[in-house]
Amino acid sequence: MTMHNPPHPGAFVREVYLEPFNISSRQLASNLGVSPSTLSRVLKGESGISPEMALRLSKVLGRTPESWLAIQDMYDLWVARNTLNLNDVRPLDFDAA
Repeated sequence: MTMHNPPHPGAFVREVYLEPFNISSRQLASNLGVSPSTLSRVLKGESGISPEMALRLSKVLGRTPESWLAIQDMYDLWVARNTLNLNDVRPLDFDAA
């Protein structure tokens, strides 16, 4: 199922966990075992969720690591669909081989 304008995982973390529960980004960074600047890049959408970060988020916030990576994948695919020009890309004709 294609999502229309999915949120960056950092925005998801901010809107679902930090803001409603009044958790600071420094507190979350400490619990995740990462530097505040590392988490800040994720929260600002400047960095994505790596498999390592997905494992950390899963342990600290819940959800499965796979769900964190799925949020990142949905976002990345949406961005690619909206920015990549595929006009010169052609499918292979397997019957002609």
